[in-house]
Amino acid sequence: MIYSTEVQNMCPVAKGAYHGPAPIPEEGKWVQAKEIKDISGLTHGVGWCAPQQGACKLTLNVKDGIIEEALVETLGCSGMTHSAAMASEILIGKTLLEALNTDLVCDAINTAMRELFLQIVYGRTQTAFSEGGLPIGASLEDLGKGLRSQVGTMFGTKAKGPRYLEMAEGYVTRIALNKDDEIIGYEFVNLGKMMDAIKKGTDANDALEKAKGCYGQFEGAAKYVDPRHE
Repeated sequence: MIYSTEVQNMCPVAKGAYHGPAPIPEEGKWVQAKEIKDISGLTHGVGWCAPQQGACKLTLNVKDGIIEEALVETLGCSGMTHSAAMASEILIGKTLLEALNTDLVCDAINTAMRELFLQIVYGRTQTAFSEGGLPIGASLEDLGKGLRSQVGTMFGTKAKGPRYLEMAEGYVTRIALNKDDEIIGYEFVNLGKMMDAIKKGTDANDALEKAKGCYGQFEGAAKYVDPRHE
């Protein structure tokens, strides 16, 4: 190590008491984090690319500094889905510091990783006060049955009004209107349930009907509209 002449000519002064870093909450414990292996927790974060044409929601479950579980969800850009596929392989097994300094293919995923790193190392995780944290696989609970992301897709124009395309419940097949042409409900298909039924041998048309549901004042509406074609 090289010292400047100014520092070399300084007289030594004793350093005062050192109490270490401030403890942060991690999985129900207060931890003085000094190394990456001292970090644990599960949390979510959102990232975006420079042109802001796509976004990523990233969920990581970190145990003793190692990423044991990663859920990568992307929206708005077709190329991001392939990036997410690669990121899901890249992230697992890396230390938190390695992942921060690894190209995760898509800039939105890289940004999400940065945001998660800040949360995790400052003790702002979802499991900060949960004793023992969450088991590996906990991120899948966000997806629900059928393991599909919670997506809302809506479209509207001044000329023709709003169209509901996809809700948390599923793919919207029809929207229900009252006599004043206001939306009062919708019909949807839970694609996860439908595909599960088809894989078990159910006829596709039967599976489609069994996976349908409705919300709001759908029954007895004045008019029904296909949001994609009407």
